[in-house]
Amino acid sequence: MNIIKKITLLFFVACLCTACFEDLDDTPISSYDIKDFVWKGMNYAYLYKENKPDLADDRFSSTSDYSSYLSAYETPEILFENLIYDRENTDRFSWITDDYIALEESFNGVRTSNGLEFDFYYEPGSTSNVFGIIRLVLNNSPAASQGLQRGQIFNAVNGVALTENNINTLLSQNNYTLNFATYNDNNTPSDDSDDTIDTTNETATLSKVAFTENPVHKTEILQVNNQNVGYLMYNGFTADFNTQLNNAFATLLNNNVQNLVLDLRYNPGGSVNTATLLGSMITGQFNGETFAKLIYNNDLQSSNTEYQFTDSFDGNSINSLNLQKVYILTTGTSASASEMVINSLKAYSQLEVIQIGLQTTGKSQASITIYDSPDFTRSGANSLHTYAMQPLVAKTVNKLDVSVPNEGLTPTIEINEDPSNYGVLGDASEPLLAAALQHISQNGRFSQTKTNHFNKIKNKIDYNPFENGMYLD
Repeated sequence: MNIIKKITLLFFVACLCTACFEDLDDTPISSYDIKDFVWKGMNYAYLYKENKPDLADDRFSSTSDYSSYLSAYETPEILFENLIYDRENTDRFSWITDDYIALEESFNGVRTSNGLEFDFYYEPGSTSNVFGIIRLVLNNSPAASQGLQRGQIFNAVNGVALTENNINTLLSQNNYTLNFATYNDNNTPSDDSDDTIDTTNETATLSKVAFTENPVHKTEILQVNNQNVGYLMYNGFTADFNTQLNNAFATLLNNNVQNLVLDLRYNPGGSVNTATLLGSMITGQFNGETFAKLIYNNDLQSSNTEYQFTDSFDGNSINSLNLQKVYILTTGTSASASEMVINSLKAYSQLEVIQIGLQTTGKSQASITIYDSPDFTRSGANSLHTYAMQPLVAKTVNKLDVSVPNEGLTPTIEINEDPSNYGVLGDASEPLLAAALQHISQNGRFSQTKTNHFNKIKNKIDYNPFENGMYLD
């Protein structure tokens, strides 16, 4: 779907500006010209245009007024940020980049990585010392080749002890050494107060490489009460891997699973179309009905779109499970298209959605890439620079016109990941999966286990800065 239609914009005379940017052809382009693109693109497509007086069509009385306005901002980034509505609460997700080549690669699953993702906690009794836990080791990555595993703990990088303030600096390097530690509960598993993080001599040296992640991380078939339960960990709605996702559902379908545990705990979002396909694979009985709706700003109401459950894509039949119940695992990292799937499925009373884990991010808006071209699409993009914007352009609602709340989706069963026992993903004893299996085996009953009291640190590492969102293909 191409939601950006060619429009005629009022032409403004550009003024000279001393700041220049290097382009693809090593020809300088003025900062003013890029700021001109930023304002026009946001004026056209931004979801919250009506809330920003500076984006009003009649904002400027003359070309000189417009020129003075743009010149007042030192960089395109500063101008872009000024045009964002309520950054702290409403629009936490629009961004601008000076490298749309990297942006496009990321949407295809390509990024620079050593294959590790982490969570961070304060050490017991400390408000400054931090320890990290490997939460995910990507398949076929440098970390996987070294045998690193989920749940391994480290408290230093390159011999430097971790603190909340140095995490990002230490782990953003292309090459570094992890200094591992162990978690010691001092034989009092029910009491966290005397736990310690004990340094070991074990290390691992890692290098980041250009890496393409298959978001279909793991598929397992488990037995519960003589029933086949499918487990699927899915880490990103990446359109280039729709076939792999469909193949995973073929495995589930061929094993006649009666229940599905869909693990979206580290899935920050991605393609709206892929989210629709995933919803169609889980179900099948709603083919042709509304999955989700996109609502644009007042100027683009003609672009409002309805996504429907489907039984095919790209000439391929979808492997649908026709389930009446689905278990979905979430954390605060679960965002955007992940939340869209949960919210859209919950609108159907014929399907029970059991959410297990933690409250999700809270993002119901979709974005699209805006390029510096006459109609803001990739075709005809200005060859003198690689700036592009990824602003929110539409809000998503389910068939009942309900959107994901800003505070996120609240789980049916709340469980923290315990730093003393992260478990093995896909293993029946892993705490979040175990909760789902217990709910299945006991027909909806669940006994809440101990919740740890560790102070988890908001993750400052952006593993894929271009992925954390819901975007339109």
